Amino acid sequence: MSTTPGAELRARIAEDAGRPAEIARFLDGLSHADRVLAIRDLRRADQRRLYEAVDGFAAVALADLVPPSTPDVVPVRHYGKNTLPAFTHFEKRFARGRGDDAAKPAELYGFNFQSMSPVTGPGYFVAVDNPERKGREVWVDYRRVPDAATTPLPEGWPPVRSNERGLSVLVYGHMVDTLRRVSEHVTIGSAAKNGKDIGSWFALCREA
Repeated sequence: MSTTPGAELRARIAEDAGRPAEIARFLDGLSHADRVLAIRDLRRADQRRLYEAVDGFAAVALADLVPPSTPDVVPVRHYGKNTLPAFTHFEKRFARGRGDDAAKPAELYGFNFQSMSPVTGPGYFVAVDNPERKGREVWVDYRRVPDAATTPLPEGWPPVRSNERGLSVLVYGHMVDTLRRVSEHVTIGSAAKNGKDIGSWFALCREA
């Protein structure tokens, strides 16, 4: 009997959560389009279980989010699915600054692309190694935004805005996402505000 990529991934998470390498191999074997379909079919319980399952499984680095082959100031799209009640499909778009070490950048910067951006703001962030688990996880830190005066933005990106005013503070204010590696292209994240987990997860699939 045929099944969808999403149904197969959900089944593997339910059955193989204790074997994240099997989940990684499954995702690595899919096409980019099917990987996006798979992660965008994940439900809240699937994402929570997957986030817990891959704890300590494999390291994710900034160079996994923007590969060294990508030129400076060229965006890399990560297609996402979150656990919010609505507007669950979104993208995180990352870029590396000009002149940074492509193989080991000090940081990345980016924003969230989603249908409510005109209301909530673009949700700019700076991505760094998780200082508490350096070399293992990545923090997407909304408390920091790129310096609009000195940071070159990729073509078409919106102006940089603070996350600490207007409606942005309700969505992105005081927030840090923690990213964990699932497979070569897929990461799973959990959001925290003021240092406390808020019970919100999301999956990302990097463009091939």
